[in-house]
This record gives sequence, C-alpha cells and structure tokens, in this order.
Amino acid sequence: MVLLKGFEIEMYTGTAQGEIVGLSDKIVGALDEFVREPDSRNVEYTTKPLHNYEYLLCALLRPRRQLRSFIQRLGDYTLIPGSTLSLGNSDHFFRSDPKNPYHDYIEQTYGTKVVTASVHINVGINDPELLMRACRVIRLEAPLFLALSASSPFLDSKATGYHSTRWGVFPQTPAHVPLFASHAHHIQWVEEQLAAGTMQNVRHLWASVRPNGNRRPHDLNRLELRICDLVTDPIALLAITALLEARILQIIENPHIDPLTQSTFTPTELITLTAHNEAAAASASLDAQLTHWQDGRSILARDWIGELYQELWAIAKQQGFSCFLSPLQKILREGNEAQQWLQLHTVGFDTQRVITQAIIATQERELELENKLCSPLMA
Repeated sequence: MVLLKGFEIEMYTGTAQGEIVGLSDKIVGALDEFVREPDSRNVEYTTKPLHNYEYLLCALLRPRRQLRSFIQRLGDYTLIPGSTLSLGNSDHFFRSDPKNPYHDYIEQTYGTKVVTASVHINVGINDPELLMRACRVIRLEAPLFLALSASSPFLDSKATGYHSTRWGVFPQTPAHVPLFASHAHHIQWVEEQLAAGTMQNVRHLWASVRPNGNRRPHDLNRLELRICDLVTDPIALLAITALLEARILQIIENPHIDPLTQSTFTPTELITLTAHNEAAAASASLDAQLTHWQDGRSILARDWIGELYQELWAIAKQQGFSCFLSPLQKILREGNEAQQWLQLHTVGFDTQRVITQAIIATQERELELENKLCSPLMA
C-alpha cells in the first residue's frame, strides 16, 4: 500500500541579488496554478495528490519552471530560497489583497512573523480515527522533520541564532492545541475555538500537524505536516516525505503505536514536551537535544532520525520507494540547508553572498533534475 501525497509550496520571488520583491498579483493573474498569500512577496502552488514519487518530482518542478519563465518576462526576477526575509524588509507588510478582511486580521494580529515560505506535506488517510492516531504520533515527531528541513538562519541580513527562524517566531495558533483523542474530540475542540474566536475559521489552526480535508473538521482525508521550512531541492523534499510516509505506513500496520497508550507521559505533558522539542529543533535542527516521547530519554535529533530510518527502511523497500528515502542519509551527513549556509557564514561569506549562491544552485538543480528525470517521463 502506497499512500497519496501532495505538497503546498510557498516561495519568495525577487532579484538575482536576493532582494525579495512582491509579484503575486501579476503571477496569480497570469498562472492558474498559483494563489496569493496575505503578503505579495511570496506565492503558493499545490501539487495534485499522487502515489508515485517520480511523478511527484515532476509535479514539484513543472510549476516552478513555469513561474521562473513568467517572472523573467517581468524583469530580472528569480525564485529565492529560504523561509524568511533573509536580507531585509521584515518591518513592513506588503498586502497582496488589501480588501480581504481575513488578511486584515492576519496583518494586524501577527505582522510579518507570518511572511514566511514553507512546505506543507499532505498524506492521504481516509479513516478519521486512524488519521487522529497518526496525527498524535507525527505531532510528537514533527521536530525531526523541522530538523531535516531547516532553511531560515537569517533575517534582515543577520544570523538570528536559529536554524529555523521561521518556526522560532511563527505564531502557532491557537496557543494550546491538544492531542486529539478521537475525531469527535477534534470536532468538539474546533467548534469551541470558532465560538470563542481563538480561530477565525477552520483554516486558522496553525500547529505543526493538523488533520485536513474538504469540509473540516467533519470530512477529513489527510494528515498535513506544516512544520517544514522550504526545501528547495526536490530530491531532499521527497526523502523527507518518504520518511513521513513510511512512518505513517508503520502506524497503520501497528495499532499499538500511539502516544496515548505507549508513553510514560500524560497527554498534557506530551504537549509541553513537544513544544520544547520544537523550540530546540528550531534553534539547532539536527544537532538539537530532544526528549523522546515514549520514555523521556534525551536524544540528538539526528540520532532519533537515524533510528527511525533503520526501522522504516524495510517498509520503504517493500513498498518500492526506498531509493527516494536513501537521500536522507546525505542530509544527516552534510547538514540541512540552514547548516550549510551557516558554515559559509562562519568562514566569512556575508548573508547576501550566501543567498545569491543559493539562488544559482537552486536554479541549476532544477534544470539538472528536469533534464535527467522529468523530460524522459514527460516524453
């Protein structure tokens, strides 16, 4: 059994020098696959849910190639890696739709803390109770996925001390989201938040993981992992996704994997524990010291990921996608994007030079993958 998977990708547009420039009104007006975010400096595209990783790779690349082609016609514009306003202008909100009242609320309540770029990974699970159990497990392991994806060590041309500045400052909303014991618990809680005004609408649930579907909170069909920074290399993103899918397949196969029954902590303690783990992963990513949710032992993020990798390799191999999981080892060995950028920064590269090099590397990687892998598939 291989699950359906899809992505929501937010990306910044700007100049080859790394200046982020708002172009979303022009992009959304010309390209059907893109939608605007509250701030005009980034846009979002969504891939269709697919089973096959090869086709997912091309679904990630094709809209980006279209977007590049379009913005190049507007001027000397490109796509900019990273998940924060790395080189500046974090003090001002550039509204993409000034008449949208929900955008009014977001700007007034959160300011530019939400003007970030990220990847949301969606994995299909149709059984609502199974979905809730998967959400419980992945919520507690979400810091591992943040550790793998961190790509926002800079803000306003300065190193912030975070590997993921985005998650370090992002306003998780509502402030306290429980581990949902059942689908009925989730429905009741969401309805209470809407009535209290702590959620403005059913989309206004900004936690690391949430159940998603066509008519939330009642009609649910997928787990949405929201914690990841923008991963510009599609092969790295698919490796992270393969780890998530293999873990969910393991959860489906083994009904005993459940924090409500398998942990020495209470549900309230687990929420506190995972909040600390998320903060640690935002600060130090793969080198973060985390607390394991099952037994409370202290473990480095990279070691926990390594343990999961060994457990899940056989599942990925059996289901035919282990070749997409294996690049995870390269991330563990060489570091995520934030760690690589900080290494350059430490040896004297200023933030602009780091970002401009990443812009070039991202474009070259897209061309390489498109030519090698997607062109034959599309032929």
